[in-house]
Amino acid sequence: MVSLGTIARKVMGLPEPTGKNGTGENPTAAVPRQAEETPPRPVNPWESAGAELRQQTATGKAGNGTRPAPSRTSSGTPWTPQDERSGAVFLRRLGRGLVWFVVVLAAITGVRAWFIPPKAPAPKAPAVKTEAAYPEEAAQAVAARFARAYLGWDESKVQEREQLLAAVLPPDADTTMGWNGHGRQDVLAVQPGAVTKTNNAQARVRVEALVRPVAGAEPAKDKAATPAQEAARWVGLDVPVAESAGQIVVTGRPGLVGIPKHGPKAPDTPTTQTDPELSTQTNGAVDKFFAAYAAGDTDAVTAPGASVPALPAGVEYKGLVSWSADTGSGDRRTGTALVSWSLGGASVEQVYRVTITRVSTSDAHRWQVYDVRGGSA
Repeated sequence: MVSLGTIARKVMGLPEPTGKNGTGENPTAAVPRQAEETPPRPVNPWESAGAELRQQTATGKAGNGTRPAPSRTSSGTPWTPQDERSGAVFLRRLGRGLVWFVVVLAAITGVRAWFIPPKAPAPKAPAVKTEAAYPEEAAQAVAARFARAYLGWDESKVQEREQLLAAVLPPDADTTMGWNGHGRQDVLAVQPGAVTKTNNAQARVRVEALVRPVAGAEPAKDKAATPAQEAARWVGLDVPVAESAGQIVVTGRPGLVGIPKHGPKAPDTPTTQTDPELSTQTNGAVDKFFAAYAAGDTDAVTAPGASVPALPAGVEYKGLVSWSADTGSGDRRTGTALVSWSLGGASVEQVYRVTITRVSTSDAHRWQVYDVRGGSA
């Protein structure tokens, strides 16, 4: 039968006492044996330890004041060690690992900051509000149309001029634009130029026009009156325009301005050295090419793979005035040709930059024209 002590130890979680013989008896306790018919009383190790402590205390007081060293009542501990649960071990080790990880990370980042200071963030560029580009091409087109209609007048075609001007003016605008309705002037060419923006979507467009005034002549007695034409001349016109609802409109009357009599000074060009031997060797091939160039058949005198369109009809080849090949090396060279043409009843000399290439066959080689560009550039 289970004793009350065993039940109490189980409730309190205390280990069962063990003896040398495994019966639970304490051989050192001064407890007399009972008769064989009486079952032995279980020994409580805590009671035995308390009794021994009281006995030792009393003995120490009765003696000479010296306290004897306590003696163990048993050769072992009064309880049985038990292993800790694996879950608690895992949580303890995990906590220690996290603590060490934080410590090491703080040390690494701190040391790195000593040698490599953090870069300051680059300042953001201030936002610049970009303004929409002014429609210069549209302004030039409208200004050119206006200049052609404005500078060309004929007292016999007043309404025609007003209709042309109304197409580029605001509604209800004065389509006469200050003209008194007399005289005649023809516009031969119009060239729009620079666009200068002013304010409030307004701009000023420079237009250059080639005009020819026509003056009335006194009629002869037996002939009908014929107009007398004056010399043509270039005039400048500043046209005020504005952008409205995505379109360009002329906002008012223009103003005539002068045009320089001479252009600006040209930059100095490098002097090209001439190869006399190659110039003499290829003079015939270049002369033959320009003759075919005016005749309308260049395929037979150009190098393989070259494409040089022929001149239009009405141009007559007069001759090759001069030809000089530039110094250089290789199978493709360039030179300058001065050619005389007959055009419109007159003879004119023009300059060309000609590229020639050496075409080789199995037994010989020759030079042929590969490309032609007008002008000396």
